[in-house]
Amino acid sequence: MRALTLMVLALMAMPVWAQQGTETIAPLTVTVGVNHAPPYRIIRNGERTGLYVDIFEEIATRLGWNVRYREAPFRRVLRLAEEGQVDIVLGPLRTEGRERFLEFVAPAFPPERRLFFYQTDTHRIEGYSDLYGRVIGVLDGSSYFPRFDEDDELMKERAPRYENLMLMMERGRVDVVIAPELVGKYTVDKLGVSTSISPFFVPGERSFIAVSKKSNVLEYADDIRAAFKLIKMEGIYEDLVLKYLEIESQ
Repeated sequence: MRALTLMVLALMAMPVWAQQGTETIAPLTVTVGVNHAPPYRIIRNGERTGLYVDIFEEIATRLGWNVRYREAPFRRVLRLAEEGQVDIVLGPLRTEGRERFLEFVAPAFPPERRLFFYQTDTHRIEGYSDLYGRVIGVLDGSSYFPRFDEDDELMKERAPRYENLMLMMERGRVDVVIAPELVGKYTVDKLGVSTSISPFFVPGERSFIAVSKKSNVLEYADDIRAAFKLIKMEGIYEDLVLKYLEIESQ
């Protein structure tokens, strides 16, 4: 069985035209819904990069796919996937509500802690109970961890980008911003906003390559998984993760 798996992965590494003999098969074009959330997804001025995008591009290359990106705020990206207007979403956490319209195909992205950023010492979060009475900045449509997501007693202020949330905190409109570690630190650094990180944090979960259940790309779920295994075997996945971790540590 292992030998068969390796043969399949090796075959997938070949260009599509080399697998087809005399047949001419047009490469599949997939539409990926993304929000601008550096360093995960950077879609700006014709640039398309970031950890999640780079990983998916490696997968798409091995599958011989053409990829086009459709940028929108995260909540709208989810709605587009629910409507079948985009095929793939990069990086959503698996939740019961999202499983209605998304197939979570591969846990392709590393887990990250959820951090609480603050500026004023009185807004420092030592434990979950400190969140009550604080105005907390959250990304619109995002999921962090079940207790937090479902807690209607918390005061949550939503915005379409983490840049907006950090600037809102600087202007006193929110007390605390919750964000995944890499994107939070990246955003603070790029904006030049002075913040501190609370000692209370939440361990991260792996996020996924997810496919709309209304998309024909769902037929290729096993191919996505196999291509993901291939880039891990080649060491490319680890190289990309380390590349972005090193960028954030500089």
